[in-house]
Amino acid sequence: MINGLIKDITINTIKTNIMKMNCKVFTNSLIKNKAMNKTILLAIILVFSVVSKVIPQADDDCHLTLSLFAEPAKAKNYNAALPYYEKVVKECPKFSLATYQYGVKMFKYFIKKGDKNKVNDLIKAYEYRMQYFPSKTKEGKVLADIAQVKFDNNIGTMLAQFKEFDAAYKKDFKTFTSPKSLYTYFSLAVDLFNAGEMDIQDVFDLYDVVYAKIEMEEIKLATILTHLLDKQEAGTSLTKKENKKLSNSETNLIAYGKVKGSVDGKLGRLADCPNLIPLYTRDFEEKKNDIVWLRRAAGRLNSKDCDTPLFFQLVQQLHTLEPSAKSAYYLGRLADKDGKRSTALEYYNQAAELETNPSDKARVYYSIAENFRKKGNYGKARSYYRKAVQQKPSMGVCYLKIAQMYSKSSNACGNNVFEKRAVNWLSAGLADKAARVDASIASNARAAASSYRGRAPSPSDIFSEGMAGKSVTFSCWIGGSVRVPNL
Repeated sequence: MINGLIKDITINTIKTNIMKMNCKVFTNSLIKNKAMNKTILLAIILVFSVVSKVIPQADDDCHLTLSLFAEPAKAKNYNAALPYYEKVVKECPKFSLATYQYGVKMFKYFIKKGDKNKVNDLIKAYEYRMQYFPSKTKEGKVLADIAQVKFDNNIGTMLAQFKEFDAAYKKDFKTFTSPKSLYTYFSLAVDLFNAGEMDIQDVFDLYDVVYAKIEMEEIKLATILTHLLDKQEAGTSLTKKENKKLSNSETNLIAYGKVKGSVDGKLGRLADCPNLIPLYTRDFEEKKNDIVWLRRAAGRLNSKDCDTPLFFQLVQQLHTLEPSAKSAYYLGRLADKDGKRSTALEYYNQAAELETNPSDKARVYYSIAENFRKKGNYGKARSYYRKAVQQKPSMGVCYLKIAQMYSKSSNACGNNVFEKRAVNWLSAGLADKAARVDASIASNARAAASSYRGRAPSPSDIFSEGMAGKSVTFSCWIGGSVRVPNL
């Protein structure tokens, strides 16, 4: 019967009753209830007698100790919190994740204030988190954070620092997402090459890895951002949570855009055509049956638009050994350069069908769109630009290209001067969108948006035509409509 009562009465309920009254008062109150069965009364008294064994005193101590540390830490009163940190770690290391979350913030604060003696404490706080709360820790992120701390504070050799980042990325690349750490990781590789401690091919391989990772994160963020922007454009108000998500996505896209530019800048002349062509020419005979090498070499020459017969050799050999989306795309590029647009389009369509990687598929669609645009087929070009951004929402250049085509078509897309100029509002909106999803072209895109608005009807035009708040519909290839701004 006692066991049944222990099962039915929760530990928390018992603990609360003990805190509210002592055992004697509680027992007396039960005795006064004549309906209470004496056997049950005795059982409850026995339960209270073993409560101290059921509820460890250590939990109460840990609650108190953590509170003495966490409360001032939460208020950023780190000087008051610091004396209690070691006590929590020593006596209650597994009690709360908050210990290490606040610990990291606290030691970062002291280091920022100039106390370099806290660097090792910061590293230990990260390590304690991984040790005591592995299931609640993103290992790649935390290992990268540790590596970044060591780099920022000149701990270890350059090679040792690189190995820390390399281990973090290989351990858990999915959570290794810090733009700063991704740049440091690659920057160290270039520095090691310059110091004679790393092979140039390893630097190129790492560039491919880091660049692909940045693009992957950009796609995730731009997908979120595009969805929210489309929702706004449709006239739906965003919730507070969605507005925060919108702001965070834009901020992080800007950060990744800057890092992408920095990675390219760090690679610099190492990957310029004058260095790449002799390198790949030297190794071609030895590597010509190595599909991975051929793919990477052709990809790098293509990305740098190197004008060399070697590129044709690489592509032809790659297509012979392994016909693929990549080799078909490169052959399309070659045909495009020779002015053979129909042949190029055939290869591009092959590539689009075979390609599975979203970023690479987007590039193929972009090339097809450019092919149609240059032929003056704007309708088909737009459809492929749209396919490109569906695959890679951060490809803002597609919005800019559509905006340019709209503006160029303005004279053919309206029944009067007002309507023809109104097309520029569509172009401006697309340029704005390009700036928000793609930090690498944001400056040019914002300038383009401003230029388009300058060509659109002025406030006086809107007033004189009585068009404020009305819609203008386009019957040309552009289609759709645009709402005239209210005055």
